[in-house]
Amino acid sequence: MTDTVTDAPPRHIPEDLPTTIQHYIGGRFVDSVDADTFDVLDPVSNQVYLTAAAGKQADVDLAVEAATTAFRDGPWPRLLPRERSRILHRVADIVESRDARLAELESFDSGLPITQALGQARRAAENFRFFADLIVAQSDDTYKVPGRQINYVNRTPIGVAGLITPWNTPFMLESWKLAPALATGNTVVLKPAEFTPLSASLWAGIFEEAGLPDGVFNLVNGLGEEAGDALVKHPGVPLISFTGESSTGQLIFANAAPFLKGLSMELGGKSPAVVFADADLDAAIDATIFGVFSLNGERCTAGSRILVERSIYDEFVERYAAQAQRVVVGYPHDPATEVGALVHPEHYDKVVSYIEIGKNEARLVAGGGRPEGFETGNFVQPTVFADVVPDARIFQEEIFGPVVAITPFDTEDEALRLANGVRYGLAAYIWTKDLERAHNFSQSVEAGMVWLNSNNVRDLRTPFGGVKASGLGHEGGYRSIDFYTQQQAVHITLGKVHNPTFGKSDAAAH
Repeated sequence: MTDTVTDAPPRHIPEDLPTTIQHYIGGRFVDSVDADTFDVLDPVSNQVYLTAAAGKQADVDLAVEAATTAFRDGPWPRLLPRERSRILHRVADIVESRDARLAELESFDSGLPITQALGQARRAAENFRFFADLIVAQSDDTYKVPGRQINYVNRTPIGVAGLITPWNTPFMLESWKLAPALATGNTVVLKPAEFTPLSASLWAGIFEEAGLPDGVFNLVNGLGEEAGDALVKHPGVPLISFTGESSTGQLIFANAAPFLKGLSMELGGKSPAVVFADADLDAAIDATIFGVFSLNGERCTAGSRILVERSIYDEFVERYAAQAQRVVVGYPHDPATEVGALVHPEHYDKVVSYIEIGKNEARLVAGGGRPEGFETGNFVQPTVFADVVPDARIFQEEIFGPVVAITPFDTEDEALRLANGVRYGLAAYIWTKDLERAHNFSQSVEAGMVWLNSNNVRDLRTPFGGVKASGLGHEGGYRSIDFYTQQQAVHITLGKVHNPTFGKSDAAAH
């Protein structure tokens, strides 16, 4: 039976919790043009705790106009990198100083365990600090032909960046887009996920305090098919960075195509964790438990398919299932909680429906339902299926919850076929002590990111992105700088100009 923590009060309500959220446009909080709103639920009770302004085309138009004015006439794009860096470092300082409060609000709004929400708040500060440093260290290419020519790259911000963020770890993922977009001198319009708008509203005050000029940051809340769609289709927004479902990414790709917008899309995943017989089994089990059950399983890089070599398969399944049953499900605000509440009843229903599908496709060895003591709220037991065949839906489709599928393999070739046998290709995790196998397998697996004998520990300098249905383009480190800037090649002649001569022949004279 899954461990639970139920002696804490079931619904912790943070002090000074807002009851309404507005848009933030041109340095002011404003209601929607049509005064429309939508309800926001907290995941523990599924009760409405605030109403948010529901943005539509008119609101996006105002936000883009404010961002365009700030880009065209304001100081932000024209500041020296060091001057922008100072402001971004102040943002990081403010976020760090308020990490406990930010985590409390994020945990309440999203259902994330408070300890994990605290880590995400600190990572948000680190994202701003990283890009504040990177733009100062940024050097552009110069190519010399001695005595004849010098060629250099002139890098400039593009304009208004449209940022569309998801509801899992929203505050951190907002920072992941905001930091490089602002660092490079762009202005932004942020459209956060409608399930979790609370943390996005906090950026306005943070940016004001840090000294960001009005109009550089703009926020429009609303539904994806209204506010998000309007942002994607707006002719004044030349680039879109989106994180979310692959199906939504396909729509964005199609809607942005007529405008030839720059696109960066981090989409879904069904990432394999491949465990060979020579692996450190203790470490592999700990890492794969964490990899699928942390952040409530609501993570794009979750290792939700575990492929295990047959000679250790039975032992692995037995030990994994036993440890999964000891994962602590509890209220998000409790520091002992390891899995909290899923973000929204719609998503809860989706995850539970996949668990019911899995019961008909494979062998249930842990979890499979609502944990005891949680009659309300979006709580799901950490759930483990074994003997999952490759064409099972729980093997092929992204569930995005605390559900894992375990499948045996006999040979390295079979393991590679299984790993690559889905439409996604975001991450992969390889567990083996064989160095040659580790490198060859990792280079053959269809994934944008691979971890060898490790869980998801990412260096911010490395590219983040996927292949196949998991994404388009990469961000992270200099890849983010590339995405949020345009590059112009400038060529200068240093010596006598050598031009082919046309039009000076006698024939041409007649």
